[in-house]
Amino acid sequence: MSSDLGEWLAGSGPDSDIVMSTRIRLARNVIRYPFLSRIEDEEKSKLERFLRRELELASIGEVSYQNLDEASQLDRDCLVERHLISRDHASGRGDRGVALEPEGTLSVMVNEEDHLRIQVLRSGFQPSAAWRHILGVDQALESRLDYAFSPDFGYLTACPSNVGTGMRVSVMLHLPALVITKKLKKVFNAVSKINLAVRGFYGEGTHSQGDFYQISNQITLGRSEDEILTSISDYVPSIVEFERNMRKRLLGESRRAIEDRVWRAFGLLGQARLISSEETMDYLSAVRMGVNLGLIEALTIAEVNEMFLHTQPAHLQKHCGRELDSAERDASRADYLRERFAKL
Repeated sequence: MSSDLGEWLAGSGPDSDIVMSTRIRLARNVIRYPFLSRIEDEEKSKLERFLRRELELASIGEVSYQNLDEASQLDRDCLVERHLISRDHASGRGDRGVALEPEGTLSVMVNEEDHLRIQVLRSGFQPSAAWRHILGVDQALESRLDYAFSPDFGYLTACPSNVGTGMRVSVMLHLPALVITKKLKKVFNAVSKINLAVRGFYGEGTHSQGDFYQISNQITLGRSEDEILTSISDYVPSIVEFERNMRKRLLGESRRAIEDRVWRAFGLLGQARLISSEETMDYLSAVRMGVNLGLIEALTIAEVNEMFLHTQPAHLQKHCGRELDSAERDASRADYLRERFAKL
């Protein structure tokens, strides 16, 4: 498991004070093999071997392949925490795998819900750059593979909600000021009216952590890739501006309260002896806002993002070199944070 954070956590992309990452995912299946909901184990293994060979031969950049059935649970969980595979892919059964670029910008899941789930991640708000990258990968694979495609319906997928383009565009937003001012409901209501969805930190079926929310398209059928990209590109900047304005307003009207929130979180992270993952996310959220508001100068966004990742359960256990129960994780997480904050 690479120790590198990955480009998407670098905090270097456009609007990275608010937008942690942009992700585009394409769902694809190949003909001559059933959907995974109907496939037999032996045929699933043949499919995995076939797709692995094609990924190695296709011109999609420098990628390494990992068979997830042979990987440890801890390694699979680390990949989930890095948003490189889904929770369902990590906990699935049988032959399945993932092809990864070293920078963590590209992952191609094999035998997840569909035969292929191609994903590109970028730091900050970069839908156009992510689309150019994933389009090149998709075209390189399609030149070698016979995708299941209907002239009437588009790309055929295991779940009807993905039929059509098979495309999901997701933007991870850090919205602490909208949480504090209780303006999130207004954003959620507006988002739902234009067929966008709000999801939690790890996507569909998960809850928000650390004031992070994913905004993504709901509809793939009957809309082109350009239309989906446009809906995200047109609306997300208004949410970014709304969050920025609320931060400025809070700083102007309630500076002492915001400073207290930020520095109280900073102090707790640097002094706690036991701290849960959820508490850590909440306190790091306040510290991240403090860095962006210029209240904390000793930290960078990339360093805060690194702490977000390395305090997650699987990464924490990797750091310690052994499996830990819940109480041990809370103690080790506090030790790690005290060591990091002591250097500041």
